[in-house]
Amino acid sequence: MFVDKATIHILSGSGGNGMVAWRREKYVPFGGPAGGDGGRGGDVIIEATSDLNTLMDFKYMSIFKAEDGEKGGIKNMHGKNGKDIVIRVPCGTILRDADSGDAIADMKEPGDRVLVAAGGRGGRGNSRFTSSKRQSPQFSEPGEPAIERNIELELKLLAQVGIIGLPNAGKSTLISVISAAKPKIADYPFTTLIPNLGVVKKPSGDGVVVADIPGLVEGASEGIGLGHEFLRHVERTRLLLHLVDLSAPEDTIMANFELINTELAKYSVRLSKKPQVVVLSKIDAVPEEVLEHYRAELAQQTQGLVFAISSVTHQGIDPLLHHMFRMLDELPPDEEIVPLVADLKAFDNDDSGFEIIRKGKVFSVAGGKIERLFSVTDMKNREASQRLMNIIKAMGVYKELANQGAEEGHIIQMAGMEFEYYPDEIPE
Repeated sequence: MFVDKATIHILSGSGGNGMVAWRREKYVPFGGPAGGDGGRGGDVIIEATSDLNTLMDFKYMSIFKAEDGEKGGIKNMHGKNGKDIVIRVPCGTILRDADSGDAIADMKEPGDRVLVAAGGRGGRGNSRFTSSKRQSPQFSEPGEPAIERNIELELKLLAQVGIIGLPNAGKSTLISVISAAKPKIADYPFTTLIPNLGVVKKPSGDGVVVADIPGLVEGASEGIGLGHEFLRHVERTRLLLHLVDLSAPEDTIMANFELINTELAKYSVRLSKKPQVVVLSKIDAVPEEVLEHYRAELAQQTQGLVFAISSVTHQGIDPLLHHMFRMLDELPPDEEIVPLVADLKAFDNDDSGFEIIRKGKVFSVAGGKIERLFSVTDMKNREASQRLMNIIKAMGVYKELANQGAEEGHIIQMAGMEFEYYPDEIPE
């Protein structure tokens, strides 16, 4: 099965919480704080590989999560860092943020890597907060949260030459003759349901990747038939071999040629301007005068060379390949430029965001960082709770409460706890 579009759900690893711990060793009368830092969460990385040519794997597995960092330990032991997860995609895959639709990476070369979700930073243990004024800190820091998002994958095959034409024009047969590809071949329309890739060896020994683009019919650019699913794969090619079936009814041959070019232009002006080599196919099935008539007519219309081949008898194949190789050597690079945007979401752990919802005299404050701070704060410890209030002030929570009309005696809800609001007691 050929799959060229998929959406995956990714989660980086969250950072481990810092530890509150104390040294308790024999013969050490003044132990002091000894809580270790939490480990960093694992990253989510996408890597291009030449070992794949379809996104089929993501049809069966679409959720990917990196490992969380472990919490800090006693005796200042650092928590274990979470393992990264590497997702491998075919070369030619474009990555898009599913929410905005913006392209964030174009994975062209094997080994290309992009970080799409950074792991959360581990929280600091209480030993990291020791100072001359604070010798026994009763608090630690929570780890940063994971990043969770959806990424759209769109594959555009990286072929140098695209073979186009109506169904049954002989595209699959040609690619099977000039390369080691083994496409399905039969005498009925839409035999080919997926693009076929083949590598054609040049005399120098280098390989040229050729793609058989299936299913182009009238209206393909508007979603009719199968061609609209595969026109995107023509966009990265440098050269097109346009096969015209001479065994078709004579009153349709020229119309068929024009039909394909019309669909290319409707889909993309860029496609209509790609260099084309016109190839008359199945010449073994028609008289010589028919071949010469259409060769002359197409040569006059295109102002270029027109090749005639029979993939069954291999007639005309070598001259076509020599011409194709020569054109590829002479043509300038024609790489599709995908406009990319900076992917800020890959590093946005949303560690300071909060939201305030007012219902009468009750103000509910919600936010990931607030929840984590409360989870590692001993509210019975004055020093720890005072530090928490200082952080909340620095985040701008008190200022926003005042902006929304909080007054003395109003109820403030945070992390499942309730407080009465007294502006005079807000830390300086």
